[in-house]
Amino acid sequence: MKQKKNIKKYILVGLLCGLVACGSVLVARHKAVNKVSYTQFLRDIQNEQVEKVELSNASTLKFKLKNSDTVYTTDNPRKETLKEALLLNNINVVEKAQSDTSMIQYIISISLMIAMFIAIFNMVKKQNNSRGKMSIGDKKVAPHALKHGFDDIAGNEEAKEQVAELIDFMKEPEKYAKMGARMPKGFILYGPPGTGKTLLAKAIAKEAGVSFFSVSGSDFMQMYVGVGASRVRELFKTARKEGKAVIFIDEIDAIGKKRSSGSMQGNDEKDQTLNALLTEMSGFKDDEGIVVIAATNRLDTLDDALLRPGRFDRHIEVGYPDFKAREQIIKLHLKNKPLSDDVEVANIAKQTVYFTGAMLENLLNEAAIYAVSTGKPCIDQKAIDTAFYTVVAGKEKKDRSGISEMDQRITAYHEAGHALVTKLIAPENSVTKVTIIPSTKGFGGFSMNIPKDKMYMNKTELLNSIKISLAGRAAEEIIFGKNLITTGASNDIEKASESMRNILLRYGMDTSYGLVNLNVLTGKQTVEDEAFITRSVKYMGDLYEETKALIIAHQDKLEALAESLIEKETLNEQEIASFF
Repeated sequence: MKQKKNIKKYILVGLLCGLVACGSVLVARHKAVNKVSYTQFLRDIQNEQVEKVELSNASTLKFKLKNSDTVYTTDNPRKETLKEALLLNNINVVEKAQSDTSMIQYIISISLMIAMFIAIFNMVKKQNNSRGKMSIGDKKVAPHALKHGFDDIAGNEEAKEQVAELIDFMKEPEKYAKMGARMPKGFILYGPPGTGKTLLAKAIAKEAGVSFFSVSGSDFMQMYVGVGASRVRELFKTARKEGKAVIFIDEIDAIGKKRSSGSMQGNDEKDQTLNALLTEMSGFKDDEGIVVIAATNRLDTLDDALLRPGRFDRHIEVGYPDFKAREQIIKLHLKNKPLSDDVEVANIAKQTVYFTGAMLENLLNEAAIYAVSTGKPCIDQKAIDTAFYTVVAGKEKKDRSGISEMDQRITAYHEAGHALVTKLIAPENSVTKVTIIPSTKGFGGFSMNIPKDKMYMNKTELLNSIKISLAGRAAEEIIFGKNLITTGASNDIEKASESMRNILLRYGMDTSYGLVNLNVLTGKQTVEDEAFITRSVKYMGDLYEETKALIIAHQDKLEALAESLIEKETLNEQEIASFF
């Protein structure tokens, strides 16, 4: 609103200046000018009294009489023969390209352009100034205001051990200076979203007792060139005033992605911002006590200049918590929540493989909300189960009257197929729940297959995971026929195709392609090779036929599982195990 008022002000000033200028022109031009009739003008010509005539495209023309300085005006007939008639009467004719009106229009147009230019220039200047100065006061958190230390972080023990030296360094730099050691200038925390990278960075500042500056990579990116670089300088300048501080840059990918060697855009905003960050980090003194911590989900996308020693010296993985870490995280989030005796933390940790800390916190929060909404005095196992289903698949649909009996049977056999094949070829996995209750996320049913905590997956396990994904479609075809297979297997086929792609392209597990990563070899993200597609389709087809043969061999168990699902809608781990 204020900017609009400023623009109006500048335009008004421009108009006033233009009017003043026009007034001056008009006064100068019409000084000592008298209006006479065109008849009188012709009479003066006949009497040979006219000395000079000024012609133009205006509605009037000007003339001067002999032996007089007075300038007269009269109507301009705009006749093509007028000039010739004047010249035949020995009258001096002067032609003017512009009229008073066109001159006025010209002056007003120029004045408006100048006014608009001044308005836009001032507006952009103010915006640049405001964007260039990051609100550092909003980004800074004092040591006493930081809530979470290492005691409040469950799991990530290896990550905490790697940053313990940094905290000790910031507290007692003299001890390390005697040994000739310098403090690492930067740490990169990398890992999946929700694993606690930001929380770990805050805990480092809390434990070290220093100020914490938190920014995001996107905070530096603006449409105005040079703004991001100025923000970087402003941030580091303010941090240096603190003496010792932690600067945390979340989502550093926004400014730190790899720069293409063939790119001609070396001076764009992102590159300038990245160069400013690199310069500031290179300019650190060993005794300054400032450390930069960055977070990213993918380390491989960052520029090499960021990752070299002297910039971000250490790269610390903050990965998925293991079983023990999940137990600790669950206990931490249950600390202030009333818990029923039928809830066992170990069981929750067991069924939450590949859950991040954020997902576990969300799970327990959903359980608490469910307990309150149902009027329960504490969180019981039913609340945990309901919350688990909500987090993984969405809320259960309450109104299921629109589901036909046929659709229910197809869903039951589909989910029973997943459960059956899992129990047959991957008995080490836990099938904790199978349900045919549809969810708000569009799932017609759900089979919860929990793999064991492992560092690696071997080829057999990868192939088995594909068979488990295809088992639902295989069960549909065996029971209902090829022409009645449904779209319910779309997500399963997508997961199976992704696993197949990784086996062939990334892991070098197929004899047809050998020990190479085809993406790296070809330099492309996708391989559009007919032989590759043909091989993938055949490989997937063979696995599908093996899955069908396995289900046919145990069709009695499939039908028993499906009928039990139709009757109860949901089966737990113990009920599923009773069929085997």
